[in-house]
Amino acid sequence: MKEILRRLLRFLMTPIRRRYRQRNGMENTCQRKEIPNEILLGLAREMIEEGHSATISVKGYSMRPFLENQRDKVKLEPCIELKKLDAVLAEISPGHYVLHRVIAVNGQDVTLMGDGNVRGTEQCRISDVAGVVTEYIRPNRIIMASDKRLIRRIRIWQRLLPIRRYLLFVYKAVI
Repeated sequence: MKEILRRLLRFLMTPIRRRYRQRNGMENTCQRKEIPNEILLGLAREMIEEGHSATISVKGYSMRPFLENQRDKVKLEPCIELKKLDAVLAEISPGHYVLHRVIAVNGQDVTLMGDGNVRGTEQCRISDVAGVVTEYIRPNRIIMASDKRLIRRIRIWQRLLPIRRYLLFVYKAVI
């Protein structure tokens, strides 16, 4: 009898749970198929080099708090001019791509660091940059990369590098 009641309750609550997950960006209504990064990002790079834009889902925690794992998407476009604080998709070694923020540009050399990283940087050449992020796509809204409020938050976050470890600890506990 308990089992029958449990199944009935689960059956009745399923639409409510599904709606809650959809509203909060926890569940995608379409089927999700995962492709290995080296294949997907290689194809995205080819599309961007041809002059098209590419939208990819974010995977990983290195860009917290601005991008969340499997919740957010980014729109990538060809890189015309690379500036400090741009988020870029770059190939740091053959077949290994990262979506990180530019912290320095010295001639043809680019230094990258994830917003969620407390230390450690990556080095690449400008030619290794596949594309630059132009839009941050969240479940409820789209934020342009040129948004002044976003840029101000990114600058503040960069200055908080010495205490970033503690801020990320609190952020992870809250989220």
